[in-house]
Amino acid sequence: MINLRDRADQYPGGIPTFLLRLIARFFQFILAITVIGLYATDLRAAAKVHAYADSKWVYAVVVGTLSAITCLVYAIPFVKSYLFFLWDAVLCILWIALFGTFGKLYIGEDPEGNGGIKRMKNAVWVDLVNMLLWFLTAVGGAVMFFFIRRGRTLHTGRAQV
Repeated sequence: MINLRDRADQYPGGIPTFLLRLIARFFQFILAITVIGLYATDLRAAAKVHAYADSKWVYAVVVGTLSAITCLVYAIPFVKSYLFFLWDAVLCILWIALFGTFGKLYIGEDPEGNGGIKRMKNAVWVDLVNMLLWFLTAVGGAVMFFFIRRGRTLHTGRAQV
């Protein structure tokens, strides 16, 4: 059994930093699964009527899937997610593109009782929150990565790492 205190001690900032990142990863995972569900609904409806799958919706599902898988990999006990801050930045850029694409399509749209448009307007805001979370974890990971690199050696404490 893995002790959270032992894992948190490996993070700069200790337990508060570890818990903050754990909570952020949890919300990233939940929101990624939410995005997959919101956009896959339209993909499934298109498949039922034998229509083509719009590339924008496929892109949204792929970005959500990559984010969810990344969160699951980061949940492995020995993975220090702050070492992969560049991947977090790449995911942030993918979320920016997703938000921009669907924001342009749906933010100004009047749903007029159309449930599909209401769902997509809500999906746009979920995309925005996802983008912000991935931005924060990328910046936090970069700060922690460079903070650790400027640390002292374990054995003597004199040399810069």
